Amino acid sequence: MFDNLSIKNLSAAITFICALVILALFSLFYFIYDSTIDLLPFLAGIVVSMAVLYFFILQLLEKYVYNKLRVIYKFIHNSKTKSSKKTILEDVVSIDDVNKDVLNWASETEKRIESLQTLAEYRKNFVGNVSHELKTPIFSLQGYLHTLLDGGIYDESINLKYINRAAENADRLQHIVEDLESIGEIESGIMELDIEKFDIYELIRDVFQDHKRMAEKQKIKLKLGTNGDFPLMVKGDIEAIRQVLNNLITNTLKYGNQEGTTVVSTFDLHKNILIEISDDGIGIEEKHLEHLFDRFYRVDRSRSRLKGGSGLGLSIVKHLVEAHDQTINVRSTLGEGSTFGFTLEKA
Repeated sequence: MFDNLSIKNLSAAITFICALVILALFSLFYFIYDSTIDLLPFLAGIVVSMAVLYFFILQLLEKYVYNKLRVIYKFIHNSKTKSSKKTILEDVVSIDDVNKDVLNWASETEKRIESLQTLAEYRKNFVGNVSHELKTPIFSLQGYLHTLLDGGIYDESINLKYINRAAENADRLQHIVEDLESIGEIESGIMELDIEKFDIYELIRDVFQDHKRMAEKQKIKLKLGTNGDFPLMVKGDIEAIRQVLNNLITNTLKYGNQEGTTVVSTFDLHKNILIEISDDGIGIEEKHLEHLFDRFYRVDRSRSRLKGGSGLGLSIVKHLVEAHDQTINVRSTLGEGSTFGFTLEKA
């Protein structure tokens, strides 16, 4: 009942209730005993008494309740935002408003603490993962170079082989750093998307051409799931989507079965177009699916490293798709293959 009253209103309400009680008692006394008391001076006395009582209650609440509440509320408000120009707890602010603000502050603080704990754990894991990923190519690079420096450079049976392997590990280090830089740019908002209309079929065929040699080496067929005779126009950053397709198709070639097939299909979802990249490869266990887009997450660490890559490809794919305000998903059956699907806005 009194939730939305300011301090002044609350003081007035208490005074009014006291006046009603006094008048009720007086009325009862007056009618029972048929008193001959002059009502006018009595009522005037009650009015004066109520005015005095009002100011007394107001001062009491101001001194012992409101001022202490103001300090607490000011601390809470300042902790929520230092840039706000909102006046702190003016008389027009009700007790209910203060209560709501305090509850909201407590809820936000709890969420902030949980978020900070999650970020701290994530940072700890991220630093560990980066160190682990960098350590392998660095150790390999050191091993090959020191062997060459110790005289292997003059051994024609190993010198070129070790130089090539050292170069491969140097390239791997470069890929890791470039991928980390790409994720950082996307997350920080530095990377600006150049949204334009383009034919998704034409882009898919270009990406197929880029992977032709790798597909032939793996004996995997690259197939467009529809005839693609007519353009299918979508909106997006064509280079970003090229990178998405590159990463997803590269994965199908790395982990697909020889003599297998990689199929890229499109589906009309009214306002969006769904692009699915499917393979008939080794598949992925269900327990791994929710972590596939995590940085440095590998289903089979030993096999993944033999295949190369930075361990950041799928994470970059997810970031690029979400930068378009679109979604990406994966479904897979162990031993039968996997399907990655993402959406793009129809032009």
